[in-house]
Amino acid sequence: MPRLALFDLDGTLVDRQSAFSDAVSHLCRRHALTPDIEHWLLRELADRANAGDFARLREAFQLVVPATQLWQDYVGLMAAAVTCRPEALEALAQLRAAAWTIGIVTNGAGDIQRAKLAATGLAELVDGVAVSGDLEIRKPDPRIFGLAATRCGVDLAGGWMIGDNPVGDIGGGHEAGLRTIWLRGRPWPAGLSAAHHVVDDVTDAINILLDETE
Repeated sequence: MPRLALFDLDGTLVDRQSAFSDAVSHLCRRHALTPDIEHWLLRELADRANAGDFARLREAFQLVVPATQLWQDYVGLMAAAVTCRPEALEALAQLRAAAWTIGIVTNGAGDIQRAKLAATGLAELVDGVAVSGDLEIRKPDPRIFGLAATRCGVDLAGGWMIGDNPVGDIGGGHEAGLRTIWLRGRPWPAGLSAAHHVVDDVTDAINILLDETE
């Protein structure tokens, strides 16, 4: 039976936070946006961003530049700034070589998440991707995990979910019937069932999966 490993993207495989601040800073310089606009962007887009946020920005500050251009520039800047560490890419390649099926389950706008996957080289290492912005469901809805498995060409039976978000990744993974590995960092909500494993780094999670192979 194929082994399935589903991974979160932001905060698990890529460092969104450092890329986010860099992208906002570059966007503001490119369009000569004022510090109050930069502060607005850093506050409003801290967790996630989509094209509608830039329509709100344009209206709030009566900007001349089209919202679509601001969004497209932001997507490009995020893709240029985001990174996936070489050791994480190597670990994923080892997982593939061990006959694991690899998928991505991520909340966010489809175009920006796909741009990150392409820019980091992750797109070449995964079998399927489910992005909430392309769908009408978001983690922790268990259906998005099932869709990711389908796009990988397998089912969820015996699969794993690896991520940093206790509710979205671990709680949602549990509801979908997956075993889970949590990358510690965020506060753990009271009453949420524990992950099967807790690690500090995604490479540690992949090593656990590789041990399952043996």
